[in-house]
Amino acid sequence: MGTDQGRRAEENAVEMPQVSVCQVDECAYNQNSACHALAITVGDATHAHCDTYFVFPSKGGDASAVGRVGACKMSGCLHNVGLECQAPGITVASLGPSADCLTYTAR
Repeated sequence: MGTDQGRRAEENAVEMPQVSVCQVDECAYNQNSACHALAITVGDATHAHCDTYFVFPSKGGDASAVGRVGACKMSGCLHNVGLECQAPGITVASLGPSADCLTYTAR
């Protein structure tokens, strides 16, 4: 990747909203209530859950990185523009059997 492409990719990653809080301790990417997946996907067009959530015997992700929202399939969310989250940050927590985006706001 050329220098300009790498710089643009880095700038775009910085613009992605942070996972400000993740209260789903059992997730493989959660360490100390912080998400360390480089990018998560939210939703399946009907439910605003963290599609990246999964349980694994060991923790993963990049411990030095703060998780970000890479894609959001919740087109009916106030924060969704072109399937990209525009919220400054999101909160993820367990509501039943899934890890849900609590920042989801219906239009």
